[in-house]
Amino acid sequence: MATRTTPAGSARPSGRSRADLIADSALALLAERGMRGLTHRAVDERAGLPQGSTSNHARTRESLLEAAVRRLAEHEGRVLTLGELPPDGGPDRMAEWLAHALHRYLTGSTELLVCRYELALEATRRPALRAFYDRTGRRFREPLVALMASAGSDEPERHALSLVAWAEGMMFACAAGSPHRAAPTEAELRAGCAELLRGMLGTGTT
Repeated sequence: MATRTTPAGSARPSGRSRADLIADSALALLAERGMRGLTHRAVDERAGLPQGSTSNHARTRESLLEAAVRRLAEHEGRVLTLGELPPDGGPDRMAEWLAHALHRYLTGSTELLVCRYELALEATRRPALRAFYDRTGRRFREPLVALMASAGSDEPERHALSLVAWAEGMMFACAAGSPHRAAPTEAELRAGCAELLRGMLGTGTT
């Protein structure tokens, strides 16, 4: 069974800071209402905090959006388990790990996917947020570059970009594209990823 990671509700779990509560509530609003539904007052209401609490923590809309991006990256990092990179085992072993992480995301974290695209689109209109969004995203890209290099890629950055583009396309299709929420099976994801990796690395079936 997939681990479900979703934007938080209004109750504060033990150990969660006020900053995390505010950011989780912002993500919940983005998933439910879109960017227009994200206001400081709405976050206070969703989090069950006194009016003005969110403004005290994030005075501007830009800072509130940055808090949401940062918290989204934390949730995605747990779902994708980027610290558990597979040992050198060829394209099929790499595809198995990547497909497992991606399938867990697609089947258990659809609200995070919606938040991802709401924030990505907003970042295209806000240069400062774009820069922050891109900096935050490096924590996901850099391990893939290292992984491609260790697998023998002669162009690890370009190949990692192709792998990210494939995964992003799959995520968008499941979140908002034509198959809307019809996630591929883990076996289907593994097969597609393995085909891509074999082509980039110039290897046959391992």
